[in-house]
Amino acid sequence: MESPAGPATVSTLKEARLFADAGVRDIIYAVGITPDKLPTVLAMRAQGVDLAVILDSVEQARFVAEASRAAGLAIPALIEIDSDGHRAGAAPSDAERLLAIGAALTEGAELRGVLTHAGGSYGVRGEAALRAFAEQERRAVVDAATVLREAGFPCPVVSVGSTPTAHAAQTLDGVTEVRAGVFVFSDLVIAGIGTQAIDDIAISVLASVIGHQRDKGWILVDAGWMAMSRDRGTKAQAVDQGYGLVCDAAGNPYDDLIVIDANQEHGIIAVRPGSNAVLPELPVGARVRILPNHACATGAQHDRYHVVRGTGDVIEAEWPRFGGW
Repeated sequence: MESPAGPATVSTLKEARLFADAGVRDIIYAVGITPDKLPTVLAMRAQGVDLAVILDSVEQARFVAEASRAAGLAIPALIEIDSDGHRAGAAPSDAERLLAIGAALTEGAELRGVLTHAGGSYGVRGEAALRAFAEQERRAVVDAATVLREAGFPCPVVSVGSTPTAHAAQTLDGVTEVRAGVFVFSDLVIAGIGTQAIDDIAISVLASVIGHQRDKGWILVDAGWMAMSRDRGTKAQAVDQGYGLVCDAAGNPYDDLIVIDANQEHGIIAVRPGSNAVLPELPVGARVRILPNHACATGAQHDRYHVVRGTGDVIEAEWPRFGGW
Protein backbone atom coordinates (compact mmCIF):
# COMPACT_ATOMS: atom_id res chain seq x y z
CA MET A 1 0.00 0.00 0.00
CA GLU A 2 2.01 2.91 -1.33
CA SER A 3 -0.47 5.72 -0.70
CA PRO A 4 -3.63 6.42 1.32
CA ALA A 5 -5.63 5.55 -1.80
CA GLY A 6 -4.59 1.90 -1.64
CA PRO A 7 -4.51 -0.77 -2.78
CA ALA A 8 -6.04 -2.74 0.09
CA THR A 9 -7.69 -6.12 0.59
CA VAL A 10 -10.63 -6.54 2.97
CA SER A 11 -12.51 -9.48 4.45
CA THR A 12 -15.88 -7.81 5.04
CA LEU A 13 -17.96 -5.08 3.43
CA LYS A 14 -17.85 -3.17 6.71
CA GLU A 15 -14.08 -3.08 6.33
CA ALA A 16 -14.54 -1.88 2.76
CA ARG A 17 -16.86 0.93 3.85
CA LEU A 18 -14.56 2.12 6.64
CA PHE A 19 -11.47 1.91 4.43
CA ALA A 20 -13.32 3.93 1.80
CA ASP A 21 -14.32 6.52 4.42
CA ALA A 22 -10.59 6.84 5.22
CA GLY A 23 -9.78 7.61 1.58
CA VAL A 24 -8.85 4.17 0.24
CA ARG A 25 -10.08 3.87 -3.35
CA ASP A 26 -8.57 0.61 -4.66
CA ILE A 27 -10.10 -2.30 -2.72
CA ILE A 28 -10.60 -6.04 -3.22
CA TYR A 29 -13.33 -7.71 -1.20
CA ALA A 30 -11.62 -11.09 -0.99
CA VAL A 31 -14.46 -13.37 0.10
CA GLY A 32 -16.70 -15.14 -2.42
CA ILE A 33 -19.51 -12.80 -3.47
CA THR A 34 -23.24 -13.41 -2.90
CA PRO A 35 -26.18 -11.58 -4.53
CA ASP A 36 -27.30 -9.78 -1.36
CA LYS A 37 -23.94 -7.96 -1.12
CA LEU A 38 -24.01 -6.50 -4.61
CA PRO A 39 -26.15 -3.42 -3.77
CA THR A 40 -23.45 -2.33 -1.31
CA VAL A 41 -20.74 -3.00 -3.89
CA LEU A 42 -22.60 -0.96 -6.50
CA ALA A 43 -23.27 1.90 -4.09
CA MET A 44 -19.58 2.14 -3.21
CA ARG A 45 -18.55 2.01 -6.84
CA ALA A 46 -21.04 4.78 -7.63
CA GLN A 47 -19.23 6.87 -4.98
CA GLY A 48 -15.92 6.48 -6.80
CA VAL A 49 -14.48 3.50 -4.93
CA ASP A 50 -12.87 0.91 -7.21
CA LEU A 51 -14.20 -2.06 -5.24
CA ALA A 52 -13.66 -5.46 -6.89
CA VAL A 53 -15.19 -8.79 -5.87
CA ILE A 54 -14.01 -12.38 -6.19
CA LEU A 55 -15.81 -15.48 -7.40
CA ASP A 56 -15.11 -18.99 -8.61
CA SER A 57 -18.28 -20.14 -10.40
CA VAL A 58 -20.32 -19.41 -13.49
CA GLU A 59 -23.35 -18.96 -11.21
CA GLN A 60 -21.67 -16.10 -9.39
CA ALA A 61 -20.39 -14.56 -12.62
CA ARG A 62 -23.91 -14.54 -14.03
CA PHE A 63 -25.53 -12.76 -11.10
CA VAL A 64 -22.67 -10.25 -10.95
CA ALA A 65 -23.13 -9.56 -14.68
CA GLU A 66 -26.91 -9.30 -14.26
CA ALA A 67 -26.58 -6.80 -11.41
CA SER A 68 -24.06 -4.82 -13.45
CA ARG A 69 -26.41 -4.62 -16.43
CA ALA A 70 -29.35 -3.58 -14.25
CA ALA A 71 -27.29 -0.81 -12.62
CA GLY A 72 -25.53 0.27 -15.80
CA LEU A 73 -22.28 -0.03 -13.88
CA ALA A 74 -19.80 -2.84 -14.51
CA ILE A 75 -18.62 -4.62 -11.36
CA PRO A 76 -15.00 -5.82 -11.64
CA ALA A 77 -14.43 -9.40 -10.54
CA LEU A 78 -11.37 -11.58 -10.04
CA ILE A 79 -11.59 -15.32 -10.51
CA GLU A 80 -10.41 -17.10 -7.37
CA ILE A 81 -7.87 -19.82 -8.15
CA ASP A 82 -7.32 -22.91 -6.02
CA SER A 83 -3.54 -23.08 -5.76
CA ASP A 84 -3.29 -25.73 -3.03
CA GLY A 85 -6.60 -27.48 -2.32
CA HIS A 86 -6.92 -25.49 0.91
CA ARG A 87 -10.22 -23.72 0.35
CA ALA A 88 -12.23 -22.22 -2.51
CA GLY A 89 -11.30 -21.53 -6.11
CA ALA A 90 -11.17 -22.92 -9.61
CA ALA A 91 -8.30 -25.22 -10.54
CA PRO A 92 -5.77 -23.46 -12.81
CA SER A 93 -5.88 -26.48 -15.10
CA ASP A 94 -9.69 -26.32 -15.49
CA ALA A 95 -9.69 -24.24 -18.65
CA GLU A 96 -13.35 -24.99 -19.38
CA ARG A 97 -14.46 -23.55 -16.04
CA LEU A 98 -12.16 -20.53 -16.26
CA LEU A 99 -13.31 -19.63 -19.74
CA ALA A 100 -16.97 -20.11 -18.87
CA ILE A 101 -16.62 -17.74 -15.92
CA GLY A 102 -14.79 -15.24 -18.11
CA ALA A 103 -17.50 -15.43 -20.76
CA ALA A 104 -20.29 -14.95 -18.20
CA LEU A 105 -18.59 -11.86 -16.80
CA THR A 106 -18.41 -10.23 -20.22
CA GLU A 107 -22.21 -10.07 -20.23
CA GLY A 108 -22.14 -6.80 -18.27
CA ALA A 109 -19.44 -7.12 -15.62
CA GLU A 110 -15.65 -6.83 -15.90
CA LEU A 111 -13.01 -9.53 -15.66
CA ARG A 112 -10.31 -7.86 -13.58
CA GLY A 113 -7.98 -10.85 -13.24
CA VAL A 114 -7.17 -13.87 -11.08
CA LEU A 115 -6.46 -14.19 -7.36
CA THR A 116 -5.36 -16.89 -4.94
CA HIS A 117 -4.60 -17.33 -1.26
CA ALA A 118 -2.14 -20.11 -0.46
CA GLY A 119 -3.63 -20.91 2.94
CA GLY A 120 -2.10 -24.36 2.80
CA SER A 121 1.32 -22.75 3.23
CA TYR A 122 0.61 -22.44 6.96
CA GLY A 123 1.08 -26.19 7.22
CA VAL A 124 4.48 -26.23 5.47
CA ARG A 125 7.79 -26.45 7.31
CA GLY A 126 11.32 -25.82 6.13
CA GLU A 127 12.85 -23.22 3.83
CA ALA A 128 12.95 -25.46 0.76
CA ALA A 129 9.33 -26.57 1.19
CA LEU A 130 8.16 -22.98 1.67
CA ARG A 131 9.98 -21.86 -1.46
CA ALA A 132 8.38 -24.68 -3.41
CA PHE A 133 4.95 -23.76 -2.06
CA ALA A 134 5.43 -20.11 -3.01
CA GLU A 135 6.34 -21.18 -6.52
CA GLN A 136 3.28 -23.45 -6.64
CA GLU A 137 1.12 -20.48 -5.67
CA ARG A 138 2.70 -18.21 -8.29
CA ARG A 139 2.50 -20.85 -10.99
CA ALA A 140 -1.20 -21.46 -10.35
CA VAL A 141 -2.30 -17.88 -10.99
CA VAL A 142 0.14 -17.28 -13.82
CA ASP A 143 -1.09 -20.43 -15.57
CA ALA A 144 -4.73 -19.44 -15.04
CA ALA A 145 -4.03 -15.95 -16.40
CA THR A 146 -2.37 -17.52 -19.45
CA VAL A 147 -5.46 -19.66 -20.15
CA LEU A 148 -7.68 -16.57 -20.06
CA ARG A 149 -5.39 -14.37 -22.12
CA GLU A 150 -4.86 -16.98 -24.81
CA ALA A 151 -8.64 -17.13 -25.20
CA GLY A 152 -8.78 -13.36 -25.64
CA PHE A 153 -9.90 -12.36 -22.16
CA PRO A 154 -8.20 -9.48 -20.34
CA CYS A 155 -6.37 -10.40 -17.15
CA PRO A 156 -4.60 -7.27 -15.87
CA VAL A 157 -4.40 -8.38 -12.21
CA VAL A 158 -2.55 -11.54 -11.14
CA SER A 159 -2.78 -11.59 -7.36
CA VAL A 160 -1.19 -13.88 -4.77
CA GLY A 161 -1.22 -13.67 -1.02
CA SER A 162 -0.21 -15.46 2.13
CA THR A 163 2.35 -14.40 4.69
CA PRO A 164 4.51 -17.56 4.52
CA THR A 165 4.77 -17.42 0.73
CA ALA A 166 5.32 -13.65 0.73
CA HIS A 167 8.50 -14.28 2.74
CA ALA A 168 9.57 -17.37 0.82
CA ALA A 169 8.94 -16.42 -2.82
CA GLN A 170 12.08 -16.48 -4.95
CA THR A 171 10.42 -14.90 -7.97
CA LEU A 172 7.15 -13.10 -8.63
CA ASP A 173 7.37 -13.18 -12.42
CA GLY A 174 3.92 -12.66 -13.87
CA VAL A 175 2.43 -11.53 -10.54
CA THR A 176 1.11 -7.98 -10.21
CA GLU A 177 0.40 -7.84 -6.47
CA VAL A 178 1.02 -9.66 -3.19
CA ARG A 179 -1.58 -9.55 -0.42
CA ALA A 180 -0.19 -10.57 2.97
CA GLY A 181 -2.17 -9.77 6.11
CA VAL A 182 -0.58 -11.11 9.30
CA PHE A 183 2.73 -10.05 7.73
CA VAL A 184 2.17 -6.72 9.54
CA PHE A 185 2.19 -8.05 13.12
CA SER A 186 3.38 -11.67 12.83
CA ASP A 187 2.39 -14.20 15.50
CA LEU A 188 3.41 -17.52 17.02
CA VAL A 189 2.09 -19.56 14.09
CA ILE A 190 4.27 -17.60 11.69
CA ALA A 191 7.24 -17.94 14.05
CA GLY A 192 6.59 -21.69 14.21
CA ILE A 193 6.65 -21.89 10.43
CA GLY A 194 10.01 -20.15 10.54
CA THR A 195 9.48 -17.22 8.18
CA GLN A 196 9.65 -14.71 11.04
CA ALA A 197 11.16 -14.91 14.53
CA ILE A 198 9.61 -14.58 17.97
CA ASP A 199 11.29 -11.17 18.26
CA ASP A 200 9.45 -10.02 15.12
CA ILE A 201 6.03 -10.39 16.76
CA ALA A 202 4.66 -6.88 17.25
CA ILE A 203 1.38 -7.67 19.00
CA SER A 204 0.86 -8.83 22.57
CA VAL A 205 -1.77 -8.81 25.30
CA LEU A 206 -0.74 -7.06 28.53
CA ALA A 207 -2.09 -9.03 31.49
CA SER A 208 -1.84 -8.94 35.28
CA VAL A 209 -1.18 -11.78 37.70
CA ILE A 210 -4.31 -12.34 39.81
CA GLY A 211 -3.38 -15.43 41.79
CA HIS A 212 -1.48 -18.69 42.18
CA GLN A 213 -2.07 -22.42 42.51
CA ARG A 214 1.42 -23.26 43.72
CA ASP A 215 0.80 -26.99 44.24
CA LYS A 216 -0.15 -27.24 40.57
CA GLY A 217 2.59 -24.96 39.30
CA TRP A 218 0.07 -22.41 38.03
CA ILE A 219 0.05 -18.63 37.83
CA LEU A 220 -3.35 -17.11 37.09
CA VAL A 221 -3.72 -13.99 34.95
CA ASP A 222 -6.67 -11.85 33.90
CA ALA A 223 -6.37 -12.79 30.23
CA GLY A 224 -8.43 -15.83 29.26
CA TRP A 225 -9.81 -16.75 25.87
CA MET A 226 -11.85 -13.54 25.74
CA ALA A 227 -8.51 -11.71 25.57
CA MET A 228 -6.43 -14.25 23.63
CA SER A 229 -9.10 -16.00 21.50
CA ARG A 230 -9.65 -19.75 21.27
CA ASP A 231 -7.15 -20.11 18.43
CA ARG A 232 -4.76 -23.02 18.99
CA GLY A 233 -2.91 -22.70 15.73
CA THR A 234 0.43 -23.88 17.13
CA LYS A 235 -0.99 -27.17 18.41
CA ALA A 236 -0.04 -28.97 15.20
CA GLN A 237 3.43 -27.42 15.06
CA ALA A 238 6.67 -28.76 16.49
CA VAL A 239 6.32 -26.40 19.48
CA ASP A 240 2.86 -26.10 21.01
CA GLN A 241 2.55 -22.63 22.51
CA GLY A 242 -0.74 -23.31 24.29
CA TYR A 243 -2.83 -20.14 24.21
CA GLY A 244 0.22 -17.88 24.05
CA LEU A 245 3.87 -17.42 24.96
CA VAL A 246 4.45 -15.47 28.18
CA CYS A 247 6.95 -12.59 28.33
CA ASP A 248 7.93 -10.04 30.93
CA ALA A 249 6.39 -6.57 30.71
CA ALA A 250 9.10 -5.47 28.27
CA GLY A 251 8.30 -8.34 25.90
CA ASN A 252 11.21 -10.66 26.70
CA PRO A 253 9.98 -14.28 26.70
CA TYR A 254 10.34 -16.32 29.86
CA ASP A 255 11.92 -19.73 29.36
CA ASP A 256 9.20 -22.20 28.28
CA LEU A 257 6.40 -20.28 30.01
CA ILE A 258 3.05 -20.52 28.22
CA VAL A 259 -0.66 -20.09 28.79
CA ILE A 260 -1.51 -23.78 29.10
CA ASP A 261 -5.26 -23.28 29.49
CA ALA A 262 -7.79 -20.50 29.22
CA ASN A 263 -11.21 -19.90 30.71
CA GLN A 264 -13.36 -16.95 29.73
CA GLU A 265 -11.45 -14.38 31.81
CA HIS A 266 -8.73 -16.51 33.46
CA GLY A 267 -5.51 -17.57 31.81
CA ILE A 268 -3.51 -20.35 33.42
CA ILE A 269 0.25 -19.90 33.05
CA ALA A 270 2.65 -22.78 33.62
CA VAL A 271 5.96 -24.16 32.44
CA ARG A 272 5.63 -26.02 29.17
CA PRO A 273 5.06 -29.77 29.81
CA GLY A 274 8.34 -31.68 29.65
CA SER A 275 10.49 -28.61 30.25
CA ASN A 276 12.97 -28.23 33.10
CA ALA A 277 12.38 -24.47 33.24
CA VAL A 278 11.57 -22.86 36.58
CA LEU A 279 8.29 -21.03 37.19
CA PRO A 280 9.19 -17.36 37.78
CA GLU A 281 8.22 -15.58 40.98
CA LEU A 282 5.44 -13.25 39.85
CA PRO A 283 3.44 -11.62 42.66
CA VAL A 284 -0.18 -10.59 42.33
CA GLY A 285 -0.29 -7.41 40.25
CA ALA A 286 2.82 -8.20 38.22
CA ARG A 287 2.43 -7.54 34.52
CA VAL A 288 3.21 -9.97 31.73
CA ARG A 289 2.92 -9.75 27.96
CA ILE A 290 1.43 -12.69 26.12
CA LEU A 291 2.29 -13.26 22.46
CA PRO A 292 -0.68 -14.69 20.51
CA ASN A 293 -0.97 -17.74 18.30
CA HIS A 294 -3.01 -15.83 15.73
CA ALA A 295 -2.71 -12.05 15.55
CA CYS A 296 -5.99 -11.68 13.66
CA ALA A 297 -8.04 -13.69 16.15
CA THR A 298 -6.51 -12.01 19.20
CA GLY A 299 -6.78 -8.53 17.71
CA ALA A 300 -10.46 -9.16 17.04
CA GLN A 301 -11.05 -9.53 20.80
CA HIS A 302 -10.12 -5.90 21.44
CA ASP A 303 -11.39 -2.47 20.39
CA ARG A 304 -8.01 -0.78 19.99
CA TYR A 305 -4.26 -1.19 19.80
CA HIS A 306 -2.02 0.63 22.27
CA VAL A 307 1.16 1.48 20.40
CA VAL A 308 4.53 1.41 22.18
CA ARG A 309 8.01 1.67 20.73
CA GLY A 310 10.26 -1.35 21.08
CA THR A 311 10.38 -2.55 24.68
CA GLY A 312 9.11 0.75 26.06
CA ASP A 313 5.91 1.18 28.04
CA VAL A 314 4.97 4.71 26.94
CA ILE A 315 1.80 4.62 24.86
CA GLU A 316 2.57 6.77 21.83
CA ALA A 317 -0.71 6.24 20.02
CA GLU A 318 -4.03 4.42 20.18
CA TRP A 319 -5.34 2.85 17.00
CA PRO A 320 -9.06 2.09 17.21
CA ARG A 321 -10.14 -1.13 15.53
CA PHE A 322 -13.52 -2.54 14.63
CA GLY A 323 -15.29 -5.78 13.96
CA GLY A 324 -18.45 -6.90 12.25
CA TRP A 325 -19.68 -7.30 8.71
